[in-house]
Amino acid sequence: MIDIVQPVLSEKDIPLHLRGTPLEELLQYHNLGRELVPVPAPRMLIGMCMDNRKHLRIPDNFSFILRAGGANLRPAEFKVSYAIAVGGIRAIAIIGHNNCGMVNLMARSHLFIEGLVNAGWDEQTAEEHFFHFAPMFEIGNEIDFTRGEAKRLRMRYPGVIVAPMLYKVEDNRLYLLREET
Repeated sequence: MIDIVQPVLSEKDIPLHLRGTPLEELLQYHNLGRELVPVPAPRMLIGMCMDNRKHLRIPDNFSFILRAGGANLRPAEFKVSYAIAVGGIRAIAIIGHNNCGMVNLMARSHLFIEGLVNAGWDEQTAEEHFFHFAPMFEIGNEIDFTRGEAKRLRMRYPGVIVAPMLYKVEDNRLYLLREET
């Protein structure tokens, strides 16, 4: 079986369907050390997790970036539509990452609730808040969610190329996620 996580260590690792697109440029800038040259307008949209351990190596003005827990863009879909409709974007990278806090979120309910109580919330309100919203933000696992989110966006915006990627926090590199054909 072919590995789902595909490293991009050289130009030849970039699939043909991404060549000549801003997604190829993203991989060149971040993984392959392409020279950073500012661009006049955004070339793509990047949806990625809000995790502070991730930083992309891209030029100024290269992309719109939406950060949301787990790279879950469902709650930000109007912003995605804006980037496409008004910004003219025709390429999206959905970048999940390993060791994501939105995986197995329910197991951290106590930590979440306690943190809100320590910030001044009463316990009942904190519990209600967590149990109301956690199901919307739990992502299962990083790879499957990222691939599913890319598929969902591709169906929603058929004229836009969407690529699922994984950011590995231990080496700060982007990896392509293979999808079923």
